[in-house]
Amino acid sequence: MGKFLLVVIVFAALVYAFFWLIERRRAGGSAARRRTRPKTQPPRSVAPDDDEDFLRDLNRRFRRKDPDKPQDKPNNEA
Repeated sequence: MGKFLLVVIVFAALVYAFFWLIERRRAGGSAARRRTRPKTQPPRSVAPDDDEDFLRDLNRRFRRKDPDKPQDKPNNEA
């Protein structure tokens, strides 16, 4: 039983190595070459408070909601 289990484990290791090599070749070369390639960074998302179009649209919506409120007065009158 022990020899049979050893044969199965060796066979499984050989099959795994075979498919790993095929996958590595299909992916475009050695693993070392893939690690050294420069990676392109995904587009950076802009926070809503940094986006001028968003702030402009928000200001327009706010002004449409409250047309009677004076916009030139500061909010913290003492």
